[in-house]
Amino acid sequence: FDGLHGVAGAYAKRMFVDELGASESSLLNCVPKEDFGGGHPDPNLTYAKELVDRMGLGKTSNVEPPEFGAAADGDADRNMVLGKRFFVTPSDSVAIIAANAVQSIPYFASGLKGVARSMPTSAALDVVAKNLNLKFFEVPTGWKFFGNLMDAGMCSVCGEESFGTGSDHIREKDGIWAVLAWLSILAYKNKDNLGGDKLVTVEDIVLQHWATYGRHYYTRYDYENVDAEAAKELMANLVKMQSSLSDVNKSIKEIQPTVADVVSADEFEYKDPVDGSVSKHQGIRYLFGDGSRLVFRLSGTGSVGATIRIYIEQYEKDSSKTGRASSDALSPLVDVALKFSKIKEYTGRSAPTVIT
Repeated sequence: FDGLHGVAGAYAKRMFVDELGASESSLLNCVPKEDFGGGHPDPNLTYAKELVDRMGLGKTSNVEPPEFGAAADGDADRNMVLGKRFFVTPSDSVAIIAANAVQSIPYFASGLKGVARSMPTSAALDVVAKNLNLKFFEVPTGWKFFGNLMDAGMCSVCGEESFGTGSDHIREKDGIWAVLAWLSILAYKNKDNLGGDKLVTVEDIVLQHWATYGRHYYTRYDYENVDAEAAKELMANLVKMQSSLSDVNKSIKEIQPTVADVVSADEFEYKDPVDGSVSKHQGIRYLFGDGSRLVFRLSGTGSVGATIRIYIEQYEKDSSKTGRASSDALSPLVDVALKFSKIKEYTGRSAPTVIT
């Protein structure tokens, strides 16, 4: 467990070592420091580098990686979960927790009140909700929307693609809770196998989930500090094009004839079922017939420059195709997203600032 020199370190020793009996050597960077030890306390594959290396996903090492790894951010509300040489995307993580919560976590033994995700988060949770007949909510980005649902007793588990996962025990995202939820699932899956040679691993759990529910290949492209006016024009053009789906599909087929047809397109708007408030202009969505999605969001349109985020999601329910390299599976849709949006023409950028 990597505390990234944030506040999670104080809890990690007490919970994982003192209470649950892990060895002290299981803790990385768990002494909280005002400057986070000079690092950036973001639990992702870029900044949690020491953990990523230890788990066998970074530089090669002769040391066999442990079975489970996790990190939390500076204030311990966000999390990243890793298996041995295996990364669990935040979108998959919340879906897997929801799918296994009732059997694995005593708090949820009487059932889930509902589940929710932020709009840009992949639709992996939607498929679980549909299969398990759970109430499901798709909300704008911002934890307050989850808070309303949890306060009203309508939601038990929720999450977002930006590494936040939570439940209604505190109505907030909670990085340590997410780690304990995963440990509970691992414990449940291995309850009859503790003396066995091979334990059920994080990777096994994820692969089984994909075999059951399909896989949502997912990536996010961030274009930071682009000209605000150019960004607004790009978004306005994407909205304008939604008026004719036949033209949209014609354009997309010229870019990549193999992708599915767009069956609906809109600018996401949310009416809060609790307080009736309406949130408009929350992102532009193109939804494909095979369950895939393209989402475009604009933030920070002040004087410094804007950020355009493109979320690209390819759904694959054929279990013989859920083990592909993510970049290969997403390649056609990435090509569509970049050319259809004309992002290079509008922003002058030939590549994103960050790919997640």
